[in-house]
Amino acid sequence: MERKTDYPAYLALARSGELARRRERATALLERCSLCPRRCGVNRLEDERGVCGVGRLAVVSSAHAHFGEEAALVGDRGSGTVFFGGCNLKCVFCQNHEISHDLAGEEATPGRLAALMFRVRELGCHNLNLVTPTHVVPQALEALESAVEGGFDLPIVYNTGGYESLDVLSLLDGVVDIYMPDVKFLDPAASKRYAGAEDYPAVVRAAVREMHRQVGDLELSEDGIALRGLLVRHLVMPGMLADTKRIVEFLAGEISRDTYMNVMAQYRPEHRSREHPPLDRPVSRDEWREAVRLARGAGLGRFDTG
Repeated sequence: MERKTDYPAYLALARSGELARRRERATALLERCSLCPRRCGVNRLEDERGVCGVGRLAVVSSAHAHFGEEAALVGDRGSGTVFFGGCNLKCVFCQNHEISHDLAGEEATPGRLAALMFRVRELGCHNLNLVTPTHVVPQALEALESAVEGGFDLPIVYNTGGYESLDVLSLLDGVVDIYMPDVKFLDPAASKRYAGAEDYPAVVRAAVREMHRQVGDLELSEDGIALRGLLVRHLVMPGMLADTKRIVEFLAGEISRDTYMNVMAQYRPEHRSREHPPLDRPVSRDEWREAVRLARGAGLGRFDTG
């Protein structure tokens, strides 16, 4: 029997016309923008800008084969990353702040964005990895609809900070193959101070539950390539192991003990983090090891090895 993960989920939606209907519903949200929990209410169809800083057209910083992502995404041909400018979070420690905060990149029409999707396919990448796509879901769907008509067929990775609207996630059900949220905090005080979003913990919990409901635990091919499912990132930060403990217990207790997780050790002081101790120093190797121990102690056992 052919596995449902043998082909990207969105192809069936495109054939039925449902992908076009999803695109229409998503685009309508731009008129009084409610794509994310900020619900800025600006008219992005008229190029007005809210917290994310992006108007009618998506801003794209780069599109290429990336070999620095998780092993299950990279394989031997790379993950086809499209980095979007702008972000609905304002993390003081952002390691891509030139792109996320300063909007480094160029505006891309749906046709241009579709061409970039084909570029990563032509490079032989295993997947299309949409990086920070929350605020440009309509634009991505516009491009995808056009790309599918031309034969595009890579699995889609939704690579997000986790500050998501459930209404928008419902539009992505059957479109996204692999959800990859970075669960940053479950402490409201830390979320407010470091990301400007006190409601982030409640929002990300609900978002991860919905993502898992849609795609389940991460499925891998025989050669270890991600096909479909949930892959959770957590960037270990200095002095914040108590929050790491909350996160791994949430994943193990409320999502699945088979959650595939990347416990990331690469935190370094960037952007405005030096103004916010203890984020003004790198994370120590001992802190990272303790984070992994906490994850294993909570019952998690599937970790990225890239």
